[in-house]
Amino acid sequence: MSIKTILVSQPEPETSKNPYLSLAEDYDLQVDFRPFIHVEGVDKAEFRSQKVNFSDHNAVILTSKTAVDHYFRMAEECRFEVPTSMKYFCISEAVAYYLQKYVTYRKRKIFHGKQRIDDLIDAIKKHKKEKFLLPCSDILRESIPRTLDKEKINYSKVVLYRTVASDLSDLESVQYDVLVFFSPSGIESLLKNFPDFKQNDTLIAAFGPTTAKAIVDNNLKLDIHAPQPNLPSMSMAIEHYIKEAKKKKK
Repeated sequence: MSIKTILVSQPEPETSKNPYLSLAEDYDLQVDFRPFIHVEGVDKAEFRSQKVNFSDHNAVILTSKTAVDHYFRMAEECRFEVPTSMKYFCISEAVAYYLQKYVTYRKRKIFHGKQRIDDLIDAIKKHKKEKFLLPCSDILRESIPRTLDKEKINYSKVVLYRTVASDLSDLESVQYDVLVFFSPSGIESLLKNFPDFKQNDTLIAAFGPTTAKAIVDNNLKLDIHAPQPNLPSMSMAIEHYIKEAKKKKK
């Protein structure tokens, strides 16, 4: 089929280097952005029901900027003054630098990995005597607690925010040639908003193996998948699909 319209289930990138805009210009496409999910923080009562005390921990593992925000939000709501001696173990350098929003970066003990828990675990193991706090959402990558458990790290997991489906009712009568998803939660949101959704001729694109699995598990057809060896990004995978479709037409 000929692709003319694409809906990306994420916020529009703020950077000027938006690969989807280049895609739209090169192939005369309409590319829209709309988050299918959003994050809501848990309230103080739900936090307390988990029976985790901030003061019992002298190190914190931060897996995202969202985790940073909600850790400090809940600390403020509970009137817990984060001590200057707190050690921060961040999943990436970007998350580590984001801490500057809340702490004086150069005066803190901050460690970071490259992007995965496997990159960070060596730094954590060097401080194995610490009691770690892992603030997270209700949806946490299994690899994180699995790795911490394997290394016998003393940590507490606490849910400080949840991923919930956004209201997409205004899209009910809107049709797109391609729907692009980046998480299983996006698929759940689609089906929660439109329980009678029929794929028909709509192409579905997925980034990552868990997203692809969610599409198949919900009896939908996966048409475009990234990353692949020669197609590391979603925009590249879509462009490849468009080029191959044009070849078949000739």
